[in-house]
Amino acid sequence: MSKYGYTIEQLMELAGLSVAQSIAQEYPAGKVLLCIGPGNNGGDGLVAARHLKHFGYRPVLYYPKQPAKDLFKNLLLQCNSHHIPLITDLAEEANSCDLIVDAIFGFSFHGSVRAPFDSALGILRHAKAPLVSVDIPSGWDVEAGDVHGTGLSPDMLISLTAPKTCARHFKGRFHYLGGRFVPPEMAQELDIPQFPGSDQCLRLG
Repeated sequence: MSKYGYTIEQLMELAGLSVAQSIAQEYPAGKVLLCIGPGNNGGDGLVAARHLKHFGYRPVLYYPKQPAKDLFKNLLLQCNSHHIPLITDLAEEANSCDLIVDAIFGFSFHGSVRAPFDSALGILRHAKAPLVSVDIPSGWDVEAGDVHGTGLSPDMLISLTAPKTCARHFKGRFHYLGGRFVPPEMAQELDIPQFPGSDQCLRLG
């Protein structure tokens, strides 16, 4: 998207806003545990946390690997300024929240899951609260899906920009499209449907 003049900060802001709006379409306000990975998917989750706070939810962050880049430091500072707490006991929080957001791994994930996220995925797989995955369920291959059988099975999938190939394996209740920033030519090429009104998200199924 850089060839169209977008910065990564812009894209994350719009993506995270669409994640928060998608959640607000289907789940009542309550305590939301956002599990944040070390890459851009995690950045989308940090933005979503801030917007969820404005929407009346009570977000908390599980963020065990925090990158040193200013981009991620600033996103975390923004969450801190909104009094969004960081937690360390994932198992306890996963059993006490109303909703879980998986913003751990994105479309660039390959191979096996390493610590500390291997144990985190195990906890999340057994959590009772509904699970929302950002762009791709963590542990899935971007094309083939949950090939190792260790990935997450979300209730909601929020595809960003366009659904990835693995989305055909999604069996949850809600599939949304977010990230309303694609130029017309690119939207036509990717066969992206039109968003309604001023909404930043679109339900696909």
